[in-house]
Amino acid sequence: MANIQDIARLAGVSTATVSRVLNSKKNVNDTTRKRVLEIMKQLDYVPNANAISLKKGETHLIGIITIAFSPIIVNFVRAFTMIAEKNGFTISLFITNGQPERELIALEMLKRKQLDALVCLIRSNEWNVIESYTHYGPIVTWQRLHSEKLPSVFMDQFQAYWNGLEHLYNKGYRKILSIYPMSVGLNTKERFRAHTKFFKQYGLAETNFPHFEDKISVHEGEEIAEWWMQQQDRPDAIFCANDEVASGITTVLRRSGVSVPGDLGVMGFDNSILAHLLDLTTIHYPIDQQAENAFIILQNQLIKSNCNLHSLEYQLIERSST
Repeated sequence: MANIQDIARLAGVSTATVSRVLNSKKNVNDTTRKRVLEIMKQLDYVPNANAISLKKGETHLIGIITIAFSPIIVNFVRAFTMIAEKNGFTISLFITNGQPERELIALEMLKRKQLDALVCLIRSNEWNVIESYTHYGPIVTWQRLHSEKLPSVFMDQFQAYWNGLEHLYNKGYRKILSIYPMSVGLNTKERFRAHTKFFKQYGLAETNFPHFEDKISVHEGEEIAEWWMQQQDRPDAIFCANDEVASGITTVLRRSGVSVPGDLGVMGFDNSILAHLLDLTTIHYPIDQQAENAFIILQNQLIKSNCNLHSLEYQLIERSST
């Protein structure tokens, strides 16, 4: 494979001149430029992208870390990829399956300058491990975190969940069952805190319903619907972890002749395409704008810019399921 020294020797010029031609610099006369380009074409010369990236200290490659795919993760990745590509960056995905060592591969690539930056959607290592790599390049997370080294684009879900409970209460529901996402997540803790405080403030009696956590899929929603139909003492409304769970519950119950919202009110979270298709009441979670904020934070650090972030707000979307 030809290199820059071969081209310089055959063209009778210095390697510095070849470099100026490669980088489209103006201080090369037309005859020399034409001769160098012709030799490059004859030798089928292609610049070494890794060497160029190493020399410039940038790859225009951003890594995204997550433990697995889910509809909400896909939405974030799609939005982030779109804005990153518009600004000349390429995306590399790292699916860790919850294995810390697989996450470390991405972190080590940042350290070795094989990535310009990282987005950590759902971590596998402890925060102090991830924070130690911010010395080598910018990292932003989607998870709830207060850190001077590691900026986050999380949105506090306490008020959003409170607003959802208030909507159900105003619709006349009193035996409200909350279904929670990841048991280890701080968002789950905030939703649980909102539920507990709401019940106390509005004088609602605590129920003997099971405490459902780690329920995030359509299939798990279907299982909850089967559970509901087997109960004598039933919730009159279910506030779901997300739209996937809400869609599983709603689909099974409607197929079984149960009226939603007549017999049971169902509320989702995220305002995904499923909520649109099944006409589910839900909380609009601005994932696209969160993803764009994540990119803006990284770009501001990479090119020392000062672009403004989107102002993020939840919105209750009322549809026929309540």
